[in-house]
Amino acid sequence: MRNQRVLVALLVASLVILAGCAGGGPPGVGSETTTSVNTTGTLTASPSETPTTTTVPTGSLEVHFINVGQSASTLIVSPTGETMLIDTGDWRNDGEYVLQYLQRHNITRIDHLVTSHADADHIGGHAAIINYYETRANGIGAVYDPGIASSSSTYQRYLDAVEQHNVTLFKTQEGDHIQFEGATVTVLGPPNPYIANKERNENSIVLKVTYGKTSFLLPGDAAQQEEQYLLRQYDSSLNSTVLFAGHHGSRFSTSDVFLDAVTPQAVVISSAYDSQYGHPHEEMLNRLAARNIPTYWTAVHGIIVLDSTGEQITVKTQAEAPTNPQSLRSASPLDPGATAPVTPRTTIDVEGNDGSGGGPPTTTAAQTTTSSQPAGALQLTEVHADAAGNDAENLNDEYIVFTNTGNALLDLSGWQLRDAANHSYTIPDGVTLESGAQITVHSGSGENTNTDLYWNVNQPIWNNGGDTVIVVDTEGITVLRETYQ
Repeated sequence: MRNQRVLVALLVASLVILAGCAGGGPPGVGSETTTSVNTTGTLTASPSETPTTTTVPTGSLEVHFINVGQSASTLIVSPTGETMLIDTGDWRNDGEYVLQYLQRHNITRIDHLVTSHADADHIGGHAAIINYYETRANGIGAVYDPGIASSSSTYQRYLDAVEQHNVTLFKTQEGDHIQFEGATVTVLGPPNPYIANKERNENSIVLKVTYGKTSFLLPGDAAQQEEQYLLRQYDSSLNSTVLFAGHHGSRFSTSDVFLDAVTPQAVVISSAYDSQYGHPHEEMLNRLAARNIPTYWTAVHGIIVLDSTGEQITVKTQAEAPTNPQSLRSASPLDPGATAPVTPRTTIDVEGNDGSGGGPPTTTAAQTTTSSQPAGALQLTEVHADAAGNDAENLNDEYIVFTNTGNALLDLSGWQLRDAANHSYTIPDGVTLESGAQITVHSGSGENTNTDLYWNVNQPIWNNGGDTVIVVDTEGITVLRETYQ
C-alpha cells in the first residue's frame, strides 16, 4: 500500500506538470482555450475568460490572516461571497485551526484552494480541508499548485485527497489570472521557467489581489531570488496597499529594495511568538521601522481581518497590540485557535495622489475630507505647501501647523507624521502641546524648539496641488487624517 500511495502521488504530480506543459492554467488564463486536468488523467478544455475588474466596487472584500502559529493561512472572501483559501497551516495541526475558523464563519465552500508552495508548514491542512469540504460541505472548486513536488508524506496526503475526490488541479505560474468575482487576482510568480534550481520557497505562487483602489501582495515564502525576479519584472507595479511579509518575516525576505517598490501602508506577518526560527527577524523588523510601516503580527494581534471597500481598509484584530515593528515583541502572545472576535483598530485610506506636485501657491487652512481625529484634540490648522522661490532650496518655508484644541496636554512623543506617499517623520521624545498651543513642522533643517520642529529632508514633502496629512500615535492608531487642496 505504501509503494502504491507513493506511485499515485508521483502520478498526480506529473499530471500537474503536464497541465502546465499543455498550456493549462487557472480559469480565465490567456486568450486561447485553457486546459485543465483532473486526477484521473483526463484533460478537459474550458473556454477562456477575460479577468474582470470591478471599477465601482460594491460591498467589501475581506482578507483574513488566520493565526496558525509558525505557518500561514489566508482566507479571502469576495463581495459576492466567493472564497479563496491560500495555504492551510502546519502539518502538526492537520488543518485544525483553519477548519475550525472556516466553520465558525460559515464558509461552506472553498472555490479556490491555493498552494503557495509544497512545504509542510503551508499545506499541513490541505488533505483535511479537501476531505471535509468534499464529503461534508459544498466542495472545493479547484486547487492551484506551482508544480514543484515534495517528497513529504504531507504532500502525498494532499495529492491523495485531490485524487480521491477528483478535484481539478491546476499548475499555476506567472501571468495567470484566477477568476475571482468582484476583484482581480494576478499571479506574479513563480517564474516560467522556474528559478533557483526549482527551490520551493523561491518559486512560491505570488498573488496580487486588487479591489478598487486597494491591493494586497501575497508572496508566500518568496526570498531574495524571487523578490529580485519580481523587481526586474514588475518594479513599481508591485505597489500595494498591504504586504504580507514573505517567509514569515525572515531576514532574507522583504528587502529594502522590495519594500521601496511595494511601498505598503501596512504589513502583516504570520509566525509563532516563540518561533524556532526566530521569526520575525530583527533585521526585517528594522527595515519596516525605518519606513514607519504599521505592522501586524498574528502571534500578538491574533487573527487579522482587513475589510476593504475599495477606497478604505478597516483593520480588525483579536488583540490590541503595538504596530510599531520594534515594539511587537513587547506584547503578550495570543494562542492559535483563540476564538475571541476581531475588533476594528484603525483604517487605511487609499489616496489617488500621483505625487507630482505643481499647482498654484498654497497658504491655506486645511480643507478636511476625512478625519479620524477625536473632537477637541489635535487639529491641522495650516498647510504652507509652496515655499517662496524654489521649494527644494527653501524647505523651511514648506511647513504645516498643528493646534491642540482640547483641554488637556497632548504628549506627541513618538507620534508619526506621514503624507499620502508614505513619507514619514517621527516626532522626538518630550514634545508636548499645551491646550490651545500650536506647533509648526518644517520640511527643512534646524534646531527643534517648543514651537518649531524640523523634518530634516532634502526634498519637498507636501504637494502644491494637494496631499493628505496623516498623524499616527505610538499604538498605530490614526488620530488625524486630512486632505488639503
